[in-house]
Amino acid sequence: MEVPAQIRPRREPGLSNSAVSLPVSPPAPMWVRVGGGMESIPQRLRHGPADTAFPPPGGPWEPLVLNGRLVGWGERGGLGFARRSAELGQQLVDEHRDYLLGRLGHKLRSSVLALQESARQAAFGRHELLEAVFEQAQEVGRRAAAVEVAAIQPKDVARGVVLGAVLNLALPGAHRNLPPDAVVVGSEPALVEAFTRAQEWLGEKELTIAATSVGSWWKVRVEATGPRRQMAVPEMGEPLLRLIVDTHLNGWLDASRPDGADIYLPAHRMR
Repeated sequence: MEVPAQIRPRREPGLSNSAVSLPVSPPAPMWVRVGGGMESIPQRLRHGPADTAFPPPGGPWEPLVLNGRLVGWGERGGLGFARRSAELGQQLVDEHRDYLLGRLGHKLRSSVLALQESARQAAFGRHELLEAVFEQAQEVGRRAAAVEVAAIQPKDVARGVVLGAVLNLALPGAHRNLPPDAVVVGSEPALVEAFTRAQEWLGEKELTIAATSVGSWWKVRVEATGPRRQMAVPEMGEPLLRLIVDTHLNGWLDASRPDGADIYLPAHRMR
């Protein structure tokens, strides 16, 4: 079976790998679980999804399992390495979220200041700015919503959700090729948010959605008819979608294709 992997450095816009505070001397080269995927220490490459059926390259690796959950891969196994891998993975999750929140918060403050200035000038006679005030208020709302998505931890219990029902809410106009048994495990609001954000990032154009079963995952292939949108706030594109998919849904986002993205979501198996 072909391993669904994406191996490339994980870099946030404006953030070098040296900006992430990792231990000076990690125990050994290893892969740690970050959401539903893996990142290598210290190279910071990405690989996914996190599954014992899909070991990362460069091995041989031993799976690191803690309380029945795969938390990483290492040159050696053992409970100590598994605990260390889980700690490092959670540290990376927290730092990625904090960085994204900082960037989104900065962009939100900038748009609020621009709105305040336009509103002040419109109030003092420049009525031609009223249309700009309306547009800037909408942009403030969009950026505030992105901050909320990044900041709030979903409280909905993960359950089996029919993928077609999610797309009815998020992407009703998309062309679909979905098996009837495409049921994923996750929060329905987070799933709707993920596919809505995917469309905003890929652009308001025709999308084609297809799903195939890959081991214990559903691989959801999202294809667009044109290039990705150049977003005014880049952090509201791939970085925010990756946070939702990888962290909120315990899935894995593969954004290596220029014409779309692949979203891996845990499969719900009927008993």
